[in-house]
Amino acid sequence: MANSTIDTDRDFQAAADPYRRELLAHCYRMLGSMHDAEDLVQETYLRAWRSYGNFEGRSSLRTWLYKIATNVCLTAIDQRGNRPMPSGLGAPSDEPERPVVASPEVPWLEPAPDAVLGADAADPATIVAARESTRLAFVAALQHLPAKQRVVLILRDVLKWRAAEVAELLDTSTAAVNSALQRARAQLEDNAPLRDELVEPTDPAQRELLERYAKAFETADIAGLIELFKQDVIWEMPPHLEWFVGAERVVRLIEAQCGPAPDDIRMVPTAANGQPAFGLYMRDEDGVHRPYQIQVLDVTKDGVAHVSAFFYPAMFPVFGLPERI
Repeated sequence: MANSTIDTDRDFQAAADPYRRELLAHCYRMLGSMHDAEDLVQETYLRAWRSYGNFEGRSSLRTWLYKIATNVCLTAIDQRGNRPMPSGLGAPSDEPERPVVASPEVPWLEPAPDAVLGADAADPATIVAARESTRLAFVAALQHLPAKQRVVLILRDVLKWRAAEVAELLDTSTAAVNSALQRARAQLEDNAPLRDELVEPTDPAQRELLERYAKAFETADIAGLIELFKQDVIWEMPPHLEWFVGAERVVRLIEAQCGPAPDDIRMVPTAANGQPAFGLYMRDEDGVHRPYQIQVLDVTKDGVAHVSAFFYPAMFPVFGLPERI
């Protein structure tokens, strides 16, 4: 009996483990939090393991795991609510010199490291699809959708499930699924701009721009920074409520709130949500640079269009970033 149980455990682990990373990406899209996604994947695998003996194979194991994960996510959304960005909660501020206000009680959206959610490097088409479906603007836009519409859009447009499969999971009709998909697509178009004009991460011009961007911060070159921003650049910084539009206001914000001097800042490149990102380190009084914020950038052919500066030092290890420099 014991050997049979061990064999079943081994069979389940061997069959289910290959889907762990894509299920993590699925739960992240649904919840907008890496921490929550990791917890929910664990819950998914626990439930699947307990029920594995009753799995009859009428659907693929992958589909079965996605059904469990989706139901786990729906329960979590009911309990925890949505995770917004500051730009989804109100109008931009026009007073960069005024102290910003942190709102830690808001469950803010979190960035996701490419190293965790990355697709199969051997399949370029998969890489592009994964990047588009985990972009910060896309995940933020998903947070504005009702939970069931969010499920329908992810399963139909990202995972390419048939309408009948989604209807079965949600215990509804195919017509209801198609209607929910239309509504979700319409709302998503209003909340996920820049889809077509973003520069590919492999573009040489983008790499040069990012090098100049990092150097401008590290040398406190404010004039150089202005040249890299689009005139209508957006800057937001969870967990602070305020967000800003316009290169001139953003630069005033950096000068007023950080007041960096040359060598105060170190920028370590990384990647988040299929986008270029930096771990920004600020020098302490002891001369050590410590984690300060994770910046995720939208870069277009005209410059940096959007910076999401997350004041989440605790997330640096998730990105494989050092604890100090």
